[in-house]
This record gives sequence, C-alpha cells and structure tokens, in this order.
Amino acid sequence: MEFKIKTGDLATHKTPCLILGIFEKRKRSAPAERIDAASDGQLSRLLKKGDIEGEAGQTLLLYDLPGVAAERVLLVGLGKKKEFTRSHYRQALAAAASLLQQSGASEATLALPETLPKALDLYTSVRDVVVTVEDKTYRYTRTKEDKQAPKTPLKRLNLWLGKKSETADAERALRHGRAMAEGIRLARELGNLPGNLCTPSYLAEQAYALAEQYPRLEVEVLDEAQMAELGMGALLSVARGSRQPPKLIVMHYRGAPQETKPLVLVGKGLTFDAGGISLKPAAEMDEMKYDMAGGAAVMGALRAVCELDLPLHLIGVVPATENLPDGAANKPGDIVTSLSGQTIEILNTDAEGRLILCDALTYCERFEPEIVIDLATLTGACVIALGKHPAGLFTNDDRLAEELLAAGEAAGDRAWRLPLWEEYQTQLDSNFADMANVGGRDGGAITAACFLSRFTKNYRWAHLDIAGIAWLSGKEKGGTGRPVALLTHWLLSRAGQG
Repeated sequence: MEFKIKTGDLATHKTPCLILGIFEKRKRSAPAERIDAASDGQLSRLLKKGDIEGEAGQTLLLYDLPGVAAERVLLVGLGKKKEFTRSHYRQALAAAASLLQQSGASEATLALPETLPKALDLYTSVRDVVVTVEDKTYRYTRTKEDKQAPKTPLKRLNLWLGKKSETADAERALRHGRAMAEGIRLARELGNLPGNLCTPSYLAEQAYALAEQYPRLEVEVLDEAQMAELGMGALLSVARGSRQPPKLIVMHYRGAPQETKPLVLVGKGLTFDAGGISLKPAAEMDEMKYDMAGGAAVMGALRAVCELDLPLHLIGVVPATENLPDGAANKPGDIVTSLSGQTIEILNTDAEGRLILCDALTYCERFEPEIVIDLATLTGACVIALGKHPAGLFTNDDRLAEELLAAGEAAGDRAWRLPLWEEYQTQLDSNFADMANVGGRDGGAITAACFLSRFTKNYRWAHLDIAGIAWLSGKEKGGTGRPVALLTHWLLSRAGQG
C-alpha cells in the first residue's frame, strides 16, 4: 500500500474518504472540529442523532457532508479522551481499515488526532498507522481463492497533519513503518504456508531471493554433509526423522565496516513439528507449521534492515528441518553430541527446538559477535505463563534486557522478562549425559532457556520465547509476524535511528 503525508486545509482536501476521530460522549477530535466548522455544524447535528458514541473501534460512514470536499467522511471511535491509549488508537485504526476495504474507496485520508495517546509521539503514531493498516489489510491467497476479497481494495492512505513543521518526522516514520510492515508481511506469509510447501529447502530459496533483491545481503546455506563434517550432532539428530534435507541458512548483511562486530539473530526453523517419537496430540497439530516462526521473523527483520539500508553488521542464522516420527528418528533415551562437544540425553523428542538451536548458537561463535539473540516458538510453558500478549525474554545481561524491553514497548510488540537463575540449571541434570534436553514440568520455559544458555558462554545473549505471540488460533488462525516489529525497532536504535 502507498502512504503519503498531506497538509493544508482539511475541508478543501479532495479524497474519496476522510477519516476523523471521535471520542466517547461524541466529543470531536481537533480535525473533526475543523470539519464541523466547515460544514456549518452539520457534523455536530449528525452526532446528536446518536448513531455513534465514540467507543473505541466504533465506525460511522457519512456521505456528502456540506462544505467538505471529501466524498465520504468516516467517523471512528477513539474511546474516552482522558483514557486515550495506544490500544484504543490501534483498535480505531484497525476498524477504519476494515471498513474501508468494503467501502469502495481505493484511497482515503486519515486526519490524525492532535491529542495522541499517552507516551506516544508523532513519529510512533504515524508508524503505528502504517503497521496496523498493513496488518489489517493483509490477506493470505497463496493456496486458496479469496472469495471475500474486497472489490475495490484500499491502495493508498494519506496522513493529514495540522502542522507542516511535523512533515519530516512523519516522513521518517512512514519510511520506517513501511520497512517494518514489509518484514512482518514476509514473516506472516512464510508462517502461513503449509509444511508441504514451506520446507527447509523453500526457506533457503527465500533467503537467496532476498539476497538477489538486496546487494548488501549474502547468503550461505549449509547442507547435511557440511553440518555433519562440522559435528552438528544435535541438529542432525532431529533431521533424521524427516525425508526433507535439513539446512543451516546463514544471511550476512554488511552495512557497516567489516571490522565491526556483528549482531546475530538466530531463528528456529522447524517447518513442521509432529513431536517425533514423542508424538503430539492430533488436535491442532496443523498449527505446528508455524514452528518456523522464529526463522521467519529473522528473515522479516533482515528484510526491514535491507530496505532501510541501516549502517549495521547483521547476521541471520536459521537452522531448518522437520521433526517427524520415523525409524531413524530420535528415541527417548538417545544421547547425541552437540557441536560444542557437550552430550545431551533426549528425554522427550518433542523438545527438539533447543536441539537445533544449540548447534546454531555454537556455530555463531565463529562470527565473534557483539550480541546474539535467538527467537523460537520454544515452549507451551511460556504460553501458560504469559499468555498471548508478550514474548518471554531470558537473559542474564541486564543492559541487553532493558534494550529489548524498551524496543518492545516502543514498537507495541512487547516482551516480559523471566528469570534465568542458576538454581534452575539442576533440573537438566542427567545420569548419562552432560545434560538432559528437558527439565520436567516445573518452569518449563525457564529450563529451556537454561539449556540454551549452556551454549552461549562466549558472547552476550538473549532468548525470546515467542510460542504465545507468533500465531493466532481459532477463527482468526494465522501467523502474526511477531516479533519483527520489536527486532526492527531494536536494530533501528542500534543504528542510531530509533
């Protein structure tokens, strides 16, 4: 979608649809006041009829308002003025985008309320418009006929500003928001594809496609033989149960001098997870096609960075395979040797994500990284602990934790820090190997992070458990593209542009 900044007289601005905010008790936002004056009070008279109260997400479409050049005026509820939150703001944007898709207007102009939600500045509010509207207008069509596709989809959204002096900040927000939204869209699309199409080889192909599009991105893909030569026994033990060949996808973005230590993003790329011999229940197993959401988010964040041409040295690493039951698959009680040389007793073959990640994390040592962040749909325990709203954040690096938490708040893609205390490590003790791959039911998300921490001693590291945020279940089933927004904002901040 195209986004443009507009200024000038709002009443004389020609547009198929003008979007105005209304607070509860039918209180008009500042742009709505301007339109009311231009229409000689007609907007006020219509509001008094009570068709809209201004509750967050309410909508009312008006036609042919006198004194106003816009063909339509869409009123959108913002909630209580004194309690105007970012959540209400995004709810209003989403409601407007949904209605516009069915209105017949291919273009619209949004007059941003001059009273912004608490702790939200112009830059963030404009960026939220782009990300929210793009999210709401995304449609998955790769493997189905879109019978409910809008006949006249929204193709352009103008953002009207009351002050020309704010244009530079708004243009910067549009640019960042578009890149962020494109990264989110890529991650969503990859996550929504079925496992028979989105295989490890397909993920590798998408990485090569990104490299063709962006000259600063180089891609290397290690195959099974190369990983075996290196000694990636943990990753390859998971892959043995699948007919799909595993891949270690390494994407190298060079936007900073070569001597700059890289930031590294590592994303779990399980393109389908049946649990292996420790087979998952059949109900909702289809959702395990999203178990590569961490890898998809790494690709999405890299795309955003490439699009913005950020001055960073960034590497994305995606260990990709399937986890299926087979005669060659891992068995409970098997012991494998990781790339680090540490041995692992596999007590549950469904705890496979940490097995592929641990070898990828050890592989990252060769880059001499400044920071490594891994992200994975790792544990159901994290969903139980935190629900579907924040990612679980684990690190013993307080400064890094603060950066990531702040990035999540700024992007509206939040994380919540959980402990990574030494006391939990004993739950991974094994009588037969250096460690077990699970630590029991208690603190499952924490012991999973403890497991990964044993492979990250040589650099600064954080782990994001995204099992609760990477997809939606039920009627709205689908990938979310999270935490691309969090990662992109963190990288913008690292580049001095956040």
